[in-house]
Amino acid sequence: MSMNKIVRIGVLGVGKMGQNHLRNLVLLKNVEIVFCYDLDTIALQKCSKLHEIKASENLESDLKTVDAIIIVTPTFTHCDYIKLASRYVKYIFVEKPLTDKANTSLEMVQLSQEKGLYIQVGFIERYNSAINAMQKVLKQSKNVINIDFARTNKVSSRITDVDVVIDLMIHDIDLALLLNGRPKKISAHGYVKEGMIEYARAIITHENGTFSNLVASRITEKRIRHIAATCEDMYIDCNLLSKEVKVNKQSLEQYLENVSISSKEETIDVRPQEALLMELLDFVTLVRGGEVHAAMVEDGLAAMEVAHTIQTIILGNQ
Repeated sequence: MSMNKIVRIGVLGVGKMGQNHLRNLVLLKNVEIVFCYDLDTIALQKCSKLHEIKASENLESDLKTVDAIIIVTPTFTHCDYIKLASRYVKYIFVEKPLTDKANTSLEMVQLSQEKGLYIQVGFIERYNSAINAMQKVLKQSKNVINIDFARTNKVSSRITDVDVVIDLMIHDIDLALLLNGRPKKISAHGYVKEGMIEYARAIITHENGTFSNLVASRITEKRIRHIAATCEDMYIDCNLLSKEVKVNKQSLEQYLENVSISSKEETIDVRPQEALLMELLDFVTLVRGGEVHAAMVEDGLAAMEVAHTIQTIILGNQ
């Protein structure tokens, strides 16, 4: 497909995140939102009127009219909607996580290979400008020893089908695998309320010898998105909310005949950008046949396998 050809897209799901997708899609050049769809007919009609988009009343029929599909529905429905969409289109964007289980995520990878699908998974933190800045600094380090990830948020009334591992920690699992590579060993513990994990802590030992320490909570009122990397020659402090990245490097200073170690702090200039807009731009580029560095179906499976292991350990200790 030509890079200038209009890409025809359908959007499944018009909840809060679906609305965010629509808001950003209209900003993209040569993109036509052909229809939107939701089981909530009241929300669907409201969205259709607001954005002047066709409200789909026959999803299978409308799937035949588009080049790509964006799935922003509840997690437990992802598997079925991907299967349905795969009968009509080869380009599918699905919000994180890929599916709600490791076995169905594996099924999606197999489906993708069998049908030649391009399934992009919505790990939006990969497009956080602070993460991009941090990656560049990490590449300059002699040796990364450990990276700490902390993510907390009071449970949302719209998230009722998944626990804190799938709701919040999955983002940092993806980042940990992106920054440190494949896992070798995983340990975890957590707090379970009414059968649902609400607090989780996990340590991933990676094949490259680096450690990832992840904490996720839906108990804490305070909203935190924080990453800190301990390296042999520096310490990197990254706030994903304020988009601040600070680097502390050790330096030797001479005081008379004695040598003392002091720390020099540098603040990285992080340019703000709309992460979801950049993510969707990558998806449209993918549909047009261009190269992207987005999280694909295999990345979605890798993150779900780690998440499943963490859930199994925590629930097994109850």
